[in-house]
Amino acid sequence: MSTIEIIPFSPELQPYFESINKAWVTQYFSLEPFDIDQLEHPEETILEKGGTILFAKLGDKIIGTVGLIPKDELTCEMIKMGVDPSAQGKGVGLALGIALMDEARKMGFSKMSLYSNSRLLAALNLYKKLGFSDVFIECGAYGRCDIKMEKML
Repeated sequence: MSTIEIIPFSPELQPYFESINKAWVTQYFSLEPFDIDQLEHPEETILEKGGTILFAKLGDKIIGTVGLIPKDELTCEMIKMGVDPSAQGKGVGLALGIALMDEARKMGFSKMSLYSNSRLLAALNLYKKLGFSDVFIECGAYGRCDIKMEKML
């Protein structure tokens, strides 16, 4: 099997960021206005705010994506992790998570948080494998989230 390559955002990859994430969100939940904004306009809503987006590529196919946005000087939030159903269970999410944490460290962050939902068991197992721990969840901006996790970088 080919090796998973992690590559940075470029404008021609935006449709993959949008389609991979819209697919999993609509499978379990409904898209919220902030989702649509981030997925359709990632340059303005994520990159220009100091964030980053990474993609997983296998051969010539984009099979996954993840992003981060700064919360404050030391903390960033992992957002919009999605893996194409054809590539799930093959370590793509793990590779994306490790690459994103490395990138966050390079950007000067010392803590990463994420919000998830108790229905997403595979995702929660992945986050634990990456070293995230459950923390108290404040009333956040996300309607579908009932879990918050953090990890020191």
